[in-house]
Amino acid sequence: MTATDPALTALAQGWCALSLLHGRIEAHIERVLQARHDLSVREYSLLDVLSRQHTGEGGHLQMKQVADAVVLSQSATTRLVTRLEDRGLLERYLCPTDRRGIYTDVTEAGLKLLEEARPTNDTALREALDEAAKNPELAPLVRVVETLKALVPA
Repeated sequence: MTATDPALTALAQGWCALSLLHGRIEAHIERVLQARHDLSVREYSLLDVLSRQHTGEGGHLQMKQVADAVVLSQSATTRLVTRLEDRGLLERYLCPTDRRGIYTDVTEAGLKLLEEARPTNDTALREALDEAAKNPELAPLVRVVETLKALVPA
């Protein structure tokens, strides 16, 4: 295969279209969440991921797992946790069985904000997908995204 191989060119074009779709969706959701709830997309995602934890065996995520879930480095995730902790939306505490481990939980204020922001996030996502579907290059990707939602457990 060479750099001018049609298969590679098509692959690169597909990747560019996917990247464009992601960027547009994230930018739209970011604007709406910031304006209505003073939350970034990453902050919302972190609150959402941490709100799904539970007590008991395997119920809490390690920071690496949280970082992977919100698609950030561990250091960026730690900074994000600190910002939300400073706002009273998260709290950290030592793991009761391993004093080296630190858990992060969403506070009541964080759960309330998440509950208020979730419909905004969902509506903004729908708006961004509807707008992207008007673009012939992005429409096939929008259809794929819309079919994927059925595969994700509730």
